[in-house]
Amino acid sequence: MALRWERAATAALLVCLAGAAQALDPAAVAKLADDDNDVKIEGIQALVAEGDPAAIPVLQRLAQGEVEIDGKVVEVVANNRIRAAVGDALAGLRLVSPERGPRLAAAAELAKGADAGMLPLIKRALAAEKDAEIREHLGLAAAAIELKEGDKDARIAAIRTLAESASPASRTLLADAARDADADIRHEAALALRAVEGRLAWGERLGLLFAGVSLGSILLLAALGLAITYGLMGVINMAHGELIMIGAYTTYVVQALFRKTAFFDWYLLAAVPAAFVVAAAVGMLLERSVIRWLYGRPLETLLATWGISLVLIQVVRTMFGAQNVQVENPAFMSGGVQALSNVVLPWSRIWIIAFAALVLTGMWLLLTRTRLGLYVRGVTQNRAMASCVGVPTARVDTWAFGLGSGIAGLAGCALSQLGNVGPDLGQGYIVDSFMVVVFGGVGQLAGTVYAALTLGFANKFLEAWSGAVIAKIAVLVFIIVFIQRRPQGLFALKGRAVEA
Repeated sequence: MALRWERAATAALLVCLAGAAQALDPAAVAKLADDDNDVKIEGIQALVAEGDPAAIPVLQRLAQGEVEIDGKVVEVVANNRIRAAVGDALAGLRLVSPERGPRLAAAAELAKGADAGMLPLIKRALAAEKDAEIREHLGLAAAAIELKEGDKDARIAAIRTLAESASPASRTLLADAARDADADIRHEAALALRAVEGRLAWGERLGLLFAGVSLGSILLLAALGLAITYGLMGVINMAHGELIMIGAYTTYVVQALFRKTAFFDWYLLAAVPAAFVVAAAVGMLLERSVIRWLYGRPLETLLATWGISLVLIQVVRTMFGAQNVQVENPAFMSGGVQALSNVVLPWSRIWIIAFAALVLTGMWLLLTRTRLGLYVRGVTQNRAMASCVGVPTARVDTWAFGLGSGIAGLAGCALSQLGNVGPDLGQGYIVDSFMVVVFGGVGQLAGTVYAALTLGFANKFLEAWSGAVIAKIAVLVFIIVFIQRRPQGLFALKGRAVEA
């Protein structure tokens, strides 16, 4: 019964479309079958000028190389020029849709560039449209057409319209107009171009600021674990990057498990604790088996953990292969926020900034409001005295190293949302993590935060000025000079233990 109803509905729709096609101008439809492409485009423009949505299926068939005339299907040649004209025409005809979504999409598409034949329909849609965002797109589309095709007065009016926008497309159009042969048009275009560039500059500054915060939050996540294992415990852990990588691969495994269920978009709720637990377990195992016997011997610790990092990389390559694997973002982390016309803030970056702030808050509460945090601070400041008052220093070392390793796993979970995951993922963050901890001040959580944000901003601002490679070199040189002048970092430890 359901199938019969579906067939009946489909037949009714085809009858309606056929009847609508008959209502279109026959002369315009006949031009679509002409051998001359210019005549075809005249027919397309004539159908657009009618503004009848019934032309949509006719134009769609034209793009596929068919036109129906007097009940007979005629094959025609639809090259790229014709398909582009059909695309503009379909966008224009969707402007009469009762739904806001199709109208907005059509207006945005036309604002990127439309044929002059679309101008009458765009103006009619502009006169009837009430939505401010759609009106803005339509106004830009109409101004762009008139700037190219209109008389002098129309072009000047179009330039003044474009001067009110903050679109990169407007800047391109005005830059072309600023080289026009007419002096008045050049003058108006130059004034408008300065106004548009001023607005776009604010967008570029906002984008640069957001990029700096985003990179800073990533560096903070990568360095927070090291702030415990190196900053508080004094262990030079060259395998820290591989603990980040383990967290990323744990996220990949959890994603693969959730892909078989109906709750895929919520896999991060399981991946975050799983990444922490797995990385913490690996870290505690390393501390118990290797690092425990090397406290106070930094060179041996460095060499041992570097060897461990190579082993971990090879283990992951054996289990998952040498090729990168992809971790797909859940739906709520896809897309972005259109802050300005030339700035889109990706949801993935916004969520990672919030996640970094949440991890930082949790770590601060743990170190300042829990018994474990009290033990860690006591052992860090004076191990002998802490042991005398009953603190199990060996167990605290294991838990502290596990905490730092687990936070590294959380960093890997976050990084998996920004790109592909591979065995060498952690290698790109180990140097930056050490720079953040040393620059902020060894053993200083607040210094780690300030250092991560400072280096994030410095990298992004220098990248905009000189490129990524020069930016990296400049930041590294700055850190070296800074540590030479101030070995204790931004924030120095204070107290009798340090003075002793």
